[in-house]
Amino acid sequence: MKPVLAQSFVSLQIQPFIPHPFQFSHHSLSPTPSKLSISPKPLSNPTTFRQSTIKSQRTHISDPQPTTQDEGIPIDLVKTLVKFKSRHNYIRVLEVSRKADHPFAGSRLLLLDGPGNIHSISFLFKSLTNTYFDVFATLPPILPPGPVGILGFGAGSAARLILAMYPQGVIHGWELDPSVISVAREYFGLLKLEKQYPDRLFIYIGNALDASVSCGFSGMLVDLFSKGCLIPELQDPRTWERLKRRLREGGRIMVNVGGSCVEAEDSRRDGKVTMEETLEAMHKVFPGEVCVLSLGNRKDDSSLALTGELPDANAWKMALPKSLKIYVDMWEPING
Repeated sequence: MKPVLAQSFVSLQIQPFIPHPFQFSHHSLSPTPSKLSISPKPLSNPTTFRQSTIKSQRTHISDPQPTTQDEGIPIDLVKTLVKFKSRHNYIRVLEVSRKADHPFAGSRLLLLDGPGNIHSISFLFKSLTNTYFDVFATLPPILPPGPVGILGFGAGSAARLILAMYPQGVIHGWELDPSVISVAREYFGLLKLEKQYPDRLFIYIGNALDASVSCGFSGMLVDLFSKGCLIPELQDPRTWERLKRRLREGGRIMVNVGGSCVEAEDSRRDGKVTMEETLEAMHKVFPGEVCVLSLGNRKDDSSLALTGELPDANAWKMALPKSLKIYVDMWEPING
């Protein structure tokens, strides 16, 4: 049963990946709202802002019976900083007031595409995001020495964490839309980050599937969505063969593979099915060496995938800050 809201309210639903007892789906705004209200399902005809897995994007819940926060956010505590259409995306930046009683209080959100997928998030006074970007930040300790490629850079949420946590880390990031990088520099502190790490952060505009460095990547973070869905190339084993050839020996790939929480512009593109097809394609190229970390209340809400043999859990945890150790034991191998 869908919630019935008065005209003066708006349904705010986000499906972030957070290690705390909260559950969200996508943002939905009514024409003249006075409050952002969280509901378990979207309204019948909302304008939807959703993370695909937050992109899309796009939840780990440490509490096996998470609660739902239903109080909502007053609309006067959410500000739209910019809104325009680029060649590739419908770009919006939202700022949530620190006064809001919500896990995203004090954050800026980058929304892209028709469904309004949240491709990046940043907080003013903390680095961790309580989303899947934090899981991405666990990758460097299990990689050989060398640069990390981020395919689908967005506003740099993953890059910011890795650069801060790992003093030797070098990031090469690819983003298709130059407007996304421009917005990131102006509203998400990317310009400051580039100046802070001129020898450790390199950003390229172009097709992320063409990403390469001369000596190979030690690891890759793949976060590629278009029109609210994983790009179709990721369901093709040949794509993973190409990416595998660009890894150094012992290198790994961590992938946001989405799930049922991902809402595509094309209703025929089911997020769960696309996730399964992507995992199948990966398994053909990395047989017996694909692990999955499931996020959300249901196992198929959203997932990340990791290539390579499952690392030693204790050694991995020892190399991580306490706040990230929780993710290590969540990985499970898959079998075809």
